[in-house]
Amino acid sequence: MEERRRANRRELESKLVVKRLDGGESKDAEIKIVDLSKSGIGFSCSELLEFGSVYEAYLRIWTQEVIHAFLEIVRIEKRQDEYYYGAVFIGMPEMDASRIEVYDTVESMKQGE
Repeated sequence: MEERRRANRRELESKLVVKRLDGGESKDAEIKIVDLSKSGIGFSCSELLEFGSVYEAYLRIWTQEVIHAFLEIVRIEKRQDEYYYGAVFIGMPEMDASRIEVYDTVESMKQGE
């Protein structure tokens, strides 16, 4: 399968609170981030989120800073009792995207990539 990602993906153990923005039901959901890049995020969650919907998220990164972000769900996969989601960041400020890119650079150097 051809790799379509534009940026490297890294795992980051973190949790978010996700709230739907487009007028649907607003409820908090705890998620586990399984990959992260400056353009998007992959995460697992026991809650069913809607494809194409936009959610508000608060991402706690490795420096313990919180990045406020908006996510559009672009992929959903059911795995046993959890759902795996792919989402792209919408309107993320360049400074926040740069924080994620710095993390990727540091991790690449550690792994000798």
